[in-house]
Amino acid sequence: MSLLHVALVSEESSITFQELTKVSAALQKQVLQDYSPIWGINATVDAFHSLNDVPVGTWPIVIMDDIGEPGAEGVHEDKNGQPIALVTFDPGWSLTASHECIEMLTDPDGNRTMPGLSPKKGQGKVEFLVEPCDPSEDPSHAYKINNILVSDFYTPHFFDPVASPGVKYSFTGAITKPRQVLNNGYLSWHDPVSDHWWQETYFGGKRKFINLGVMGRLDGSFRSQINRRTKAYYGKLEPSARETQATLAMQKAITKSSVSKAETWRQRIRELTGKR
Repeated sequence: MSLLHVALVSEESSITFQELTKVSAALQKQVLQDYSPIWGINATVDAFHSLNDVPVGTWPIVIMDDIGEPGAEGVHEDKNGQPIALVTFDPGWSLTASHECIEMLTDPDGNRTMPGLSPKKGQGKVEFLVEPCDPSEDPSHAYKINNILVSDFYTPHFFDPVASPGVKYSFTGAITKPRQVLNNGYLSWHDPVSDHWWQETYFGGKRKFINLGVMGRLDGSFRSQINRRTKAYYGKLEPSARETQATLAMQKAITKSSVSKAETWRQRIRELTGKR
């Protein structure tokens, strides 16, 4: 198994480096403990002060206060075809960063597809764009690592032809059957018969099938094209005010524990070094 490298980096952002490192640690734990055993892809996730510090060969997830264009948030490719993700610094940024990290690792160039039966009647076998976080991306389906909100993601069984007892279709179990789209989520696929791309969306309590038409590779990756067409009509990944307040309260409690533990270490260091 090859080891990939991801950078969580601040660029034109008011985020503190302390917050950046806390989220990078949560994402690293998610990749190692939750994602890698399921998808067989492993990676390091490290925090950096700026893009100048990111080593060559590392894929950056860039946190910015203002990315200019809302549709720009997500994983894209640089001029050499290497992935780069943009994330807006807001109350839900850790969830978005987790979402983009998982999708960057699973499909770096934004064109990976998996075969499966179409959710739309009248279509047969189609090619699903592999975006593991999209069908259950709403914050209500997320979970926490070190009190940091991270994204649910589907497993390869998501593309199974039929549901089977005991099979896990997403990490949290929010998705309970193959190709299921949950509230505020969506699923994208290519129909080889018509050569059109389609989506099943579930926004605003309404489930729809949307014909996105023909997409050409000259316009960028399929993921980039779909993001541009989808971002216009679904909301940002932001936790509720209640969830945000609960998270802040828990973070204060965790900080007290961390400070107490740090003081224990400092005391031991003073004993070992003879410094008082």
